[in-house]
Amino acid sequence: MKINLRKSFICGIKSTLLTKKEYLFIRKNKPWGIILFKRNIKNINQVNKLTKSIKKIFNDPFYPILIDEEGGSVTRINNIVDNSIFSGKFFGDLYKENIQKFNLFYKVYVDQISYVLNSIGVNINTVPILDIKRNFSHKIIGDRAYSNNKKIVNKIGDVTINLFKKNRIGTVIKHIPGHGLSRKDTHLNLPYISDNLKYLEKNDFSVFKNKKSMFAMTAHIVFKALDKNDCVTHSKKSISYIRNKIGFKNLIISDDISMKALKYEFSENVRRAFAAGCNLVLHCSGNMKEMNSLAKISPKLDQFIIKKTSEFYKFLS
Repeated sequence: MKINLRKSFICGIKSTLLTKKEYLFIRKNKPWGIILFKRNIKNINQVNKLTKSIKKIFNDPFYPILIDEEGGSVTRINNIVDNSIFSGKFFGDLYKENIQKFNLFYKVYVDQISYVLNSIGVNINTVPILDIKRNFSHKIIGDRAYSNNKKIVNKIGDVTINLFKKNRIGTVIKHIPGHGLSRKDTHLNLPYISDNLKYLEKNDFSVFKNKKSMFAMTAHIVFKALDKNDCVTHSKKSISYIRNKIGFKNLIISDDISMKALKYEFSENVRRAFAAGCNLVLHCSGNMKEMNSLAKISPKLDQFIIKKTSEFYKFLS
């Protein structure tokens, strides 16, 4: 099935295999990609069958299958391998303590995670987290962040992208342009950041520059210096800033469109994300009613998305 027939959204599924409804939904609506969570993963053979059944619908071995495997508190594969001690903070602390040891350990870690992801048919991991931790950062970031030191965050970000690339796993830098100043959990509330542009450019925004990742994920956060009213996911001004000033030229994915930080009803949240300039809208829960609504609103892939997806396919082949 040709890439250009697909639609500009990514969705999740409910369980360890496709239901008839999900199969028909995917075949009819042709999402750009599918994202997996812990609820979808029992063991290697089961997930491999699941991802093959999805790829078979599209007759496409490179069909995008994403996972949110950060390690630490955000691990989806712990039915296969226990990754819970290897948080971002674990590796940030190791980098600070001994760079050589970090390089050795981190390569082994990424190679092993990539081996598992390749074994289960996943080709995109939503890392690295480039949020700079503060003492007051909400615990939703917590040990997911590498460090409170922007140089360490910047360096580990580059290393992460390169190591996964060598293992043919695409990466998603997040949460662009930075989540570390937030005192709120965007699953529940919308944070407003009042710091001035000069400070933001020197700190939180700076680590997203020159990142050779094929994908970036937005922050559901209002940066008043960019847009007083709308969060990044819904803000043309903010997405334009990410494109022109931060210089990110690849595909921008919204964070989960069901999160409560987004203040409109579901369909309006979707429309505003596309209108702002998100290339792909992400929906994680597997809620079929919302997925049907998302599919109706989502446009077919434009030339930019087709071009960038083709580049991703070349990288995989």
